[in-house]
Amino acid sequence: MKITIVGTGYVGLVTGTCFAEIGHDVLCVDNDERKIKVLKSGQMPIYEPGLEEMVHRNVASGRLKFSGSIEEGTAFAEVIFIAVGTPPGYKGQANLSYVEQVGRKVAEHMTGYRLLVEKSTVPVNTAEQLKRTVAKYSRSDIDFDVASNPEFLREGCAIDDAFKPDRIVVGVESERAGKLLQAIYDPIVKKSGCEFLQMNIASAELTKHASNSFLAMKISYINAVSRVCELAGADIEQVAHGMGLDKRIGPRFLDAGVGYGGSCFPKDVDAFVHIADHLGYDFELLKEVQRINHSQREHVMKKIQHELWVIQDKTVAVLGLAFKPETDDVREAPSLYFIPQLLEARARVKLWDPVAQEKFKELHPTLDYYSDIVECAKDADLLLILTDWPQVKGMDLVKIKGAMRCPVIVDGRNLFDPEDMKNRGFTYHCVGRA
Repeated sequence: MKITIVGTGYVGLVTGTCFAEIGHDVLCVDNDERKIKVLKSGQMPIYEPGLEEMVHRNVASGRLKFSGSIEEGTAFAEVIFIAVGTPPGYKGQANLSYVEQVGRKVAEHMTGYRLLVEKSTVPVNTAEQLKRTVAKYSRSDIDFDVASNPEFLREGCAIDDAFKPDRIVVGVESERAGKLLQAIYDPIVKKSGCEFLQMNIASAELTKHASNSFLAMKISYINAVSRVCELAGADIEQVAHGMGLDKRIGPRFLDAGVGYGGSCFPKDVDAFVHIADHLGYDFELLKEVQRINHSQREHVMKKIQHELWVIQDKTVAVLGLAFKPETDDVREAPSLYFIPQLLEARARVKLWDPVAQEKFKELHPTLDYYSDIVECAKDADLLLILTDWPQVKGMDLVKIKGAMRCPVIVDGRNLFDPEDMKNRGFTYHCVGRA
């Protein structure tokens, strides 16, 4: 089938490339001319393991193309996936201006039936507004459908998630739309054995926000438990392991640390709270999830302040700028909280991350960046771990200790054993351990 993807961010580029990989003809459209130029040159605007090779392979086969024209995208395919950004707006509600613009542009240029599919994370009932927009701006009485197909891709393993999903959720109003989406996903369903869930559009839209908010809640819960562990003399790693063996709970998202970040959880929890408020329900549980997430970073910052006493003129080496490993995404990353705090206190910061430095430099171009962990740690009064990169877990602790002015580590990801670190001569602070 021919498919148009509007938006070439993490969701759009991965989705379009994976559709091409299973045999569809895909045109990825973006109004950012710089991004399209980068893609046409064979370079990647984002980092995602395995993506670059797959893009090159499908471009060479002719199944994947890029364009800056929504008019070309509308003419190219019957099915158009909307994968544009929905950044948080005033009071946390999603900014749907990009979604609305795509609806208007498609309406102005379509000459036959089109299925517009919400791939972006949008509030419930967005499809109703999108339908009104397309009907209003269409130049003639052309038949069309709107559907919802929320994404559940995790940055760092998005390709694997695309080909081996837990489920595929689609919200449709017509049999025609349902059959088109089933045909698109049929190769993935047959190979992975996942369930293809077809429901009404409002339910599909809500499934995404409900899922991400639940996972964020799980993270905030284990972080709250970690605070109790520190006060009680317990070990959060042991507690989380004991909890995770219960099949009703499971081990995933029970890693205590500096809180959740990234482009999804903070934005989606904020949006879900706003959606509930708008509908007349005070989602107090999720508001507490937000509060715990913010307070967890403050709690770790207090560990830094306790160790350094006077932060001014101290050198802090920060390991990890991305919000999680295997991505260069720094949106809502813990580094965006801690580094400004340290700079405000007039510390000297030295920064390391294997892939996210260029993205972070766009925000802080004048700071000191290092490609080698030991060089980053040299003469540091404190080492702060914010991202659980395998390179950090496997770093040479003997060299790290020898390079530092003071062998002090504040580990926001619980990568090391406290007793072992003590025996190695480190002053070691982590999360949720007495």
